[in-house]
Amino acid sequence: MTQTLAINGVTLHYRLDGPSHLPLLVFSNSLGTDLRVWEPLLPLLAGRYRFLRYDKRGHGLSSCPPAPYAIDDHVGDLIGLLDALGLSQVNLCGLSVGGIIAQGVAARRPELVSRLILCDTAHRIGPRDAWEQRIAAIRDGGIEAVAEAVLERWFSPAFRHHHPTELALWRHMLTRTPVEGYVGTCAAIRDADLTDSSARLTQPALCLVGDQDGATPPALVESLAGLLPQGRFEVIANAGHLPCVEQPAALAALIGDFLGGQDASPSRFEQGMKVRRSVLGNAHVDRANAGKTPFDEPFQTFITEGAWGSVWSRPGLSKRDRSLLTIALMASLGHEEELAMHIRATRNTGASMEEVQETLLHIAVYAGVPVSNTAFRIAKEVYNELDNQEEASS
Repeated sequence: MTQTLAINGVTLHYRLDGPSHLPLLVFSNSLGTDLRVWEPLLPLLAGRYRFLRYDKRGHGLSSCPPAPYAIDDHVGDLIGLLDALGLSQVNLCGLSVGGIIAQGVAARRPELVSRLILCDTAHRIGPRDAWEQRIAAIRDGGIEAVAEAVLERWFSPAFRHHHPTELALWRHMLTRTPVEGYVGTCAAIRDADLTDSSARLTQPALCLVGDQDGATPPALVESLAGLLPQGRFEVIANAGHLPCVEQPAALAALIGDFLGGQDASPSRFEQGMKVRRSVLGNAHVDRANAGKTPFDEPFQTFITEGAWGSVWSRPGLSKRDRSLLTIALMASLGHEEELAMHIRATRNTGASMEEVQETLLHIAVYAGVPVSNTAFRIAKEVYNELDNQEEASS
């Protein structure tokens, strides 16, 4: 599903994936790439983390205002996105210019960032005249004029030789980046020097680099790790500037090790209780726990672990989808008390009254009109109850 938000006068395209109870990893992309650059990495971290990816201004499906940009524009965009989504204390992973953006966010709004993962980046990247030359070359001949040189820095010789089809796809991503977005961000990198602010960062930071990176060589990234008060430096073998593409397994292992305790999965009971509360509400779960006796405690543990900690926690369907499926099943099976409970839960799952209406119409075809009629009656009673509660509290 395409997700967009208007932030600072631009439309940002983003993807937020994974169960809400998992630790959040936020990704900021490199120059000339979009959020797809992280796709080889995500399956290796799925089930342990929730992911937020986005296209920075001038890239991917986000707006492309006229160049030049400042690094503060990119930093402000990511801060605006996190604020709009109500996110804080995130694990922020930035690649190349995305790493500069990550450092800027951590400096300007430290409460937003718990830990930093800085891939193939630095506090200052490249001399000013090199960026001027690149901007001039692209203005004259388009991104194609620099594509070969960029790909040589992005990937090791072995990757370029053995993976020509994949290389062609990454080349397409690069060359189809809007020229204004590319040169605008080149100007932002050209003018960015975060030496002073990054030296004062308090967040733990993992600084990673491919051993064959031609854009931000290992010595440069090591200097960043030395600048940061809590910096740690690691080299990824057999990788260029994009280890998330070339060596995703090695990168995933380093991220998991760095995040440490966050990476430790909660017990199935703890995970199930979080999801159960997020769907049914604290009041309902508290009542169920208060009424629990030694006789039914094994059953309560079973449904918390088996239903909520297993099936409801899987990322394949959203809570909204599972909510509607459960309503259809409870109605079809004649479980009226559970049906009412799950219709009340739509206030938490995001399933609308219109979607519940369509679900109950659908079961009239496949489970029978009498079943649907009873379900509509129960749903009307629940919605009236919820409306009365809202009026009483207003």
